[in-house]
Amino acid sequence: MLSLYTSEIKEYLKCDDVVDFDNPEVKALVDKLFAEAEGETDFVRRAYEYVRDTFPHSADINADEVAVSASDVLKIGHGICHAKAHLLAAILRCKGVPAGFCYQKLILDDETSPVYISHGLNGVYLCEFDKWIRLDARGNRSDVDAQFSVDEEKLAFPVRAEKGEEDDLTVYADPKDFVIKSMRESKTRTELWINLPAATSIDSTRRGFEESFSAGTFYNR
Repeated sequence: MLSLYTSEIKEYLKCDDVVDFDNPEVKALVDKLFAEAEGETDFVRRAYEYVRDTFPHSADINADEVAVSASDVLKIGHGICHAKAHLLAAILRCKGVPAGFCYQKLILDDETSPVYISHGLNGVYLCEFDKWIRLDARGNRSDVDAQFSVDEEKLAFPVRAEKGEEDDLTVYADPKDFVIKSMRESKTRTELWINLPAATSIDSTRRGFEESFSAGTFYNR
């Protein structure tokens, strides 16, 4: 069961410098998707699938630029999970659909990089069903099959509690501060991967990333 960080629904509709749906390019995209939709739920689905499929995850295409805001993703054409979540929230909020941010703590890779990372996704309110659902716009590939679903979550990665992974079931109105700080202070995605772990030991995480990059075995969730 999802829980809200704040009961103020307006907080899940606000525009700021990360969820910047006042940007002309973002607004143009929103209007296009909204015009094609048959009702609000269909708009949510179309927006989700558009962000998931149109903008690849930066690591999947080995791109090193770091997008932070919604408009950044449109500008450079790709983003990590957090950036894509910012874009999806911007699209939905622009048309009055409450949307927030959810997080998971996942192991990067069991074999080559057994360190924890922060994975970002969205919490979205569906008025038609009077419920909040989570949507993961990370981007699919051969081993990832996230889908729009009202009744049963179909996220990118299952959380394995036995391995110390954690599922935060809170829907936050704002992206977490450490996420934005890390994204803004990192000049490249390679640097960001070191700055953005959800780990108990930053030193072990840093070593794991550096060894993985050096060996050419880096894998990204």
